[in-house]
Amino acid sequence: MTRKLTRSKAIVTRDHKVYTAASKIPYFPLVVARGRGATIEDVDGNQYLDFLSSAASLNTGHAHPRIVAAVQAQAEKFLNYTAVYAYHEPATDLAEKLVEIVPVRGPKKVSFGMSGSDANDGAIKLVRRATGRPKIIAFLRAYHGSTFGAASLSAVSLNMKRGLGPMVPDIYHVPFADCYRCPYGQTYGKCQVECVSFIEALFSSLLPADEVAGMFLEPVQGDAGIVVPPPEFMQGLQRICDQHGILFVAEEVQTGFGRTGKWFASQHFKVKPDVVILGKSIGAGMPISAIVARKDLMDAWDLPAHLFTNGGNAVCCAAALANIAVIKDEKLVERSAVLGRQIMDRFGEMQEKYALIGDVRGKGLMIGVDLVKDRQTKERARDEAAKVCMRCYEKGLILSFFSNSVLRIAPPLVVTDAEAEHALTVIEDSLREVQEGKVPDDIIRETKGW
Repeated sequence: MTRKLTRSKAIVTRDHKVYTAASKIPYFPLVVARGRGATIEDVDGNQYLDFLSSAASLNTGHAHPRIVAAVQAQAEKFLNYTAVYAYHEPATDLAEKLVEIVPVRGPKKVSFGMSGSDANDGAIKLVRRATGRPKIIAFLRAYHGSTFGAASLSAVSLNMKRGLGPMVPDIYHVPFADCYRCPYGQTYGKCQVECVSFIEALFSSLLPADEVAGMFLEPVQGDAGIVVPPPEFMQGLQRICDQHGILFVAEEVQTGFGRTGKWFASQHFKVKPDVVILGKSIGAGMPISAIVARKDLMDAWDLPAHLFTNGGNAVCCAAALANIAVIKDEKLVERSAVLGRQIMDRFGEMQEKYALIGDVRGKGLMIGVDLVKDRQTKERARDEAAKVCMRCYEKGLILSFFSNSVLRIAPPLVVTDAEAEHALTVIEDSLREVQEGKVPDDIIRETKGW
């Protein structure tokens, strides 16, 4: 279990001196040197299985040969020429591909950026310009990014807004459908879908529906702890939006490109968004984002409403095109669905043995294992989650937690059966050791988590 970390710790020490703490969420002193598939090697030569996938942005794994080849081939031609003033084929090819695969209703167009955050900002501008309405509905516990617009939509961390000045105005947050910790104290199957009727009540008392431009939501809330809503919730939101002329915006930054066992998570709920926001895994690790929206909406705003010098970067577009081809050719969407069910079943078996596990939920290979101090009160077991992740790290598995208690199960979609089985054994061993009190408190003194 003891690993040599001499170079890693030295680099972490150097990093602390020059890199702002506002841009780090430390879990362990992992200093990546190289990666391949679902494995990572650090600068000290230690090997790890990766169950984080660089925050769910490496769905096709580390350094997939076809994606590396595409990046190299494009880099040898030209790195980029701004798509603001000129054209290049990789951006056009990728826009055509996204128009083909992204489930937006009707004819559609694309706008490129560099991160999910800027795509969220762009979507705020788009829905306001297209509707002529000022107000936005977003959801409590949502995470959309860290630019001003994206942070204004988010409602998962006080430090995203504390002391940073006024946020973007006219954004109203409502409860998401969290059936494990229902904000209305109801039980799914016996409730009246209060999470939908609450919004309708707002329209009659506080928020004029005819002033709402768009409703922004993650089809599966990610950093809230993998919160999967029931179909009635999503379909109820679609009904409300259609009834009142509100644009339905699906934020698929974390859920897209096969992560949930479908190309996009909104497809699980049979809803059709007007706007889809993409980031993270679109570029297989290269920085690129996209807004895909109905053509009539995209035609409603004027230049230069949303553009970036390096938006639609040629190398990033080449990586994204290869990434999409790999997902299709290797049937990784189907792989995510099948392996995800198997992993969920295995955690279900663990839940019967370990009182720490309060809930297991997810879609595909986007799975949350919610650790609690008490199954009745559902009090979050933050320290225990941190200990499990640190023990896994010591055993050679990269695992993180968020929402203070939820183990984040997000391996690359290319993870093998043998690798997944080994990782689950490591997690179970770590859970057992934590529950039996065999992991000391000092193991987590530097772990902040998310």
